[in-house]
Amino acid sequence: MTSVPRGRLAVAGAVAGLAGVGASDLLTAVLRVRVTPVQAVAESVIELTPGPAVERLIALVGRHDKPILVAGVTVAVVALGALAGLLAGRRALYGQLVFVAMGAVALAAELHRPGFGPVSLLPLAVGVLVWTVLTDFLVSTAEPAPTPADSRRRFLLHAGGAAVVAVALGAGGRWVGRTRRSVLAARRRLRLRVSRGVVPAGADPGPAGTVPWRVPNAAFYRIDTALVVPALDPADWRLRIHGMVDREVTLTFDDVLRRRLTEAWVTLCCVSNPVGGDLIGNAWWSGVRVADLLREAGVQPGADAVKQSSSDGWTCGTPIEALTDGRDALLAIAMNGRPLPLEHGFPARVVVPGLYGYVSATKWVTDLEVTRFDTFSAYWTDRGWSERGPVKTESRVEVPRSGTQVPAGAVRVGGHAWAQHTGIAHVEYRLDGGPWRRAELGRVPGRDTWVQWSGTVRADHGSHTLVVRATDRSGYTQTAARADVVPDGATGWHRVDFTAG
Repeated sequence: MTSVPRGRLAVAGAVAGLAGVGASDLLTAVLRVRVTPVQAVAESVIELTPGPAVERLIALVGRHDKPILVAGVTVAVVALGALAGLLAGRRALYGQLVFVAMGAVALAAELHRPGFGPVSLLPLAVGVLVWTVLTDFLVSTAEPAPTPADSRRRFLLHAGGAAVVAVALGAGGRWVGRTRRSVLAARRRLRLRVSRGVVPAGADPGPAGTVPWRVPNAAFYRIDTALVVPALDPADWRLRIHGMVDREVTLTFDDVLRRRLTEAWVTLCCVSNPVGGDLIGNAWWSGVRVADLLREAGVQPGADAVKQSSSDGWTCGTPIEALTDGRDALLAIAMNGRPLPLEHGFPARVVVPGLYGYVSATKWVTDLEVTRFDTFSAYWTDRGWSERGPVKTESRVEVPRSGTQVPAGAVRVGGHAWAQHTGIAHVEYRLDGGPWRRAELGRVPGRDTWVQWSGTVRADHGSHTLVVRATDRSGYTQTAARADVVPDGATGWHRVDFTAG
């Protein structure tokens, strides 16, 4: 095989790699396995990446991190396939060993994924088989024919056909993967006894361009570790409550629907939200109070935490007092009057006012274990975040945006401030280091939501800097000292630079 052009060998292996990915994707969909081997590897990459690196990635690519990671793993498979093709040109075994090694990496990723079972191995095994068999076949067709033209034509015919089949397999996997579509259909059929919530009069007094006090579902921020959004049929969903309880409780979705529902405005905030960031949103949530569920199970003395688990294996630890002290900590089933979107936890998630999401807001929740903090660790605490995560008092400027130009003279300014489950007392702003001025505050229904603030400044021609700070109802005024989001949330005053002219 030494006379086979190296380019053909690389193409042979690359096409085989792509075909193996397509075959495993199709079989994953047919068998209704939760993730493909490529997605399992990508999820493991997320889990093994240090927390600060995750933050830098989110800051760099925003919400596109997961598609980029899946694409990167796929490109790596194709590149390694090309290497396998080159090695197979020397000896078939060498190329096969590359694919076996790739399969071993994927197997290691699969072994600790939630829901792993014997069926989960089939897509990976078929993918590796396609890799090795197709590589051998394409390498053999790349060997010289009676004439160079015949050789090239034969190879292009076979490699091109294999590439078309690979793409078709991948497309077939998406077509067959109708689990999400069936769950979406089940979601559309639900008729929940919930309201849409009425935004309080005066909640949105800010100038044009200020973020709405109620954030629509489609615009609500999303941060989670799910590479593939779990598609859980409400008919199959179960919530198990166990651990340090007098009696174990298992709830179906119908059980939840039969209970008395509580509805409340609650603002959620991600611990990864930088000063002035947009990883925060306010919505009207409907569900059952977690305190009632825990009371029914009977929490035993000594318990100080609830370990929450998602269907995809994500975990967090929540102080039990935050779930039982009277605040509207909910097992939520609806958001802004509609069943939860799949991306936000359908059919059920947890919402806890006053805590960052990494210690409370479990989407696709399936398990609540009453326990103690000293007996377990959770997903983000294993990666450098603190054990407890109360939301910090913060504020941001939304109008004007940094870097914009506004007409000189009286300039309307505004934004939001938040201190969930403590409440905002007042907000102050100042221009160019001048005196602090009290902002006008929008009306809010309680202390579990953010508040919109607004005011007016006199901006002459030139460059200006606007700064905002908030004071909560405990009397604490947010610090000017800048702190990173790790380990328990960012601090600092938000400032924007703009030009008047």
